[in-house]
Amino acid sequence: MTCKGICTRYKAQKPVGTGRYASGQRRCQICEIFIKWEGLWCPCCGYRLRTKPRNLKYKAKLRARVNAEAKAEESIAKNANSEEAAVELLEEAKPKKAKSKPKAKPKAKAEESIAINA
Repeated sequence: MTCKGICTRYKAQKPVGTGRYASGQRRCQICEIFIKWEGLWCPCCGYRLRTKPRNLKYKAKLRARVNAEAKAEESIAKNANSEEAAVELLEEAKPKKAKSKPKAKPKAKAEESIAINA
């Protein structure tokens, strides 16, 4: 198949400070364009989109960026878990006040009330 020109609607601008693949862009080799598209196949020509760079140098850069983001997410999750654990420990350490329920008065039995009335 050949390019039908549909891909120009999805043309992606070059991101500043990050790579194209790291920012979620994909490349169609037939249309020779980077597009912002979530599918695996080009909406224009139907060929498979590249999601990773071919060059070894850029592959290493992308891998390093993905690993750094994963570590950052792990540290955020650990911090959130440690904060929750700290709150739980503080709650456990606080002395709990015992609430005393008022004692209910014993109810008079029906037999006793009949005997008193008679």
